[in-house]
Amino acid sequence: MRRKSKKLTPRLLRRMVMEERARMLETSDPIADGITDPAKVSAEEVDADDQAKTLEKDIDHLKVLKIHEKKTARRLKRIKEARRVLRTRLFKKL
Repeated sequence: MRRKSKKLTPRLLRRMVMEERARMLETSDPIADGITDPAKVSAEEVDADDQAKTLEKDIDHLKVLKIHEKKTARRLKRIKEARRVLRTRLFKKL
C-alpha cells in the first residue's frame, strides 16, 4: 500500500493546527475546568490495539550496542598495543 503524499499548503497547515487546537481544548486539564474532586474525572480508556502504533520504531538495541561495543573494543586494542610499544621503548632507553 502506497500512500499518496499531499502538498502542504498554508490552508492545509492552518486547518491541521486548528484541529489539533480543538483536540487539545477537549482534553484540557480537569483542574482548569474547575473539577476539584478526582473521583469525578472520567479516564479515557484505549484498547491495546490502538497502542500498537507506538512500537513502529522497533530497534534491536542489543544489536546496535554490540556494534558499538565491537568498535570500542577495536580502538581499545589499538591503544593498548601502542601503549605496550611505547613502554618497551622507554624501558630500553633507561
